[in-house]
Amino acid sequence: MKIESLQNSKVKEWIKLKEKKYRDLNNLFLIEGDHLLNEAMIKGVVREIISTDKLFDFEGIPFYEVNDSIMKKMSNQVSGTNVICVCEKLREREIIGNVCLLDNIQDPGNLGTIIRSAVAFNIDTIIVSPDTVDLYNDKTIRSSEGMLFHINVIKQNLEDAIDSLKNKDYKIYGTNVENGLDLKETSFGNKGAVIIGNEGNGVKKALQDKCDSLIYIPISSTCESLNAGIAASIIFYEMN
Repeated sequence: MKIESLQNSKVKEWIKLKEKKYRDLNNLFLIEGDHLLNEAMIKGVVREIISTDKLFDFEGIPFYEVNDSIMKKMSNQVSGTNVICVCEKLREREIIGNVCLLDNIQDPGNLGTIIRSAVAFNIDTIIVSPDTVDLYNDKTIRSSEGMLFHINVIKQNLEDAIDSLKNKDYKIYGTNVENGLDLKETSFGNKGAVIIGNEGNGVKKALQDKCDSLIYIPISSTCESLNAGIAASIIFYEMN
């Protein structure tokens, strides 16, 4: 189907998905570009394809050809894109391996980096606190480089999540620069769950109190701290 007007009801529905409240209401989100389309196709969550080209022919998935003005209005990328897809939000599944818990992470770029590194280093599941930045934020999705589609993400109160993990014999590790054990001296085993804290405030005290061990990454005295995404990546590497 070809659409040429910004006033088209379908276009208005798509544009609304740029806002979190409409993503939550419809259980849908947008992705941009060929790479993310391919990753989403592997996962089987693509519901509609919108493009300025006629090159996309995926059997069984509705396709809409649009003009440049519609694509520009829908895109969040400065350089633009030639394809945008409507995807169904990812379903949660049971946890089967090492876990990362995110406590109030606010930067979508950090969240995307953490997701990408988690997949790279075989973290099975990420549990995000309700106050963590939206998983389906455009910058989060792009920063994950499509790895969002290759990991189990659960949204849950972290205190409840920790209790549940402990009932499954998981060891809980919290990050604490002042009172933690050197990361190199930590043995995670096959059932480890690490908490990465907020960029400015770290892991909440109530969550630290539930941990089996606190850890830190030794760094040069010249550097005050590490970016949350970088810190998580180093820890994941050691866990792996």
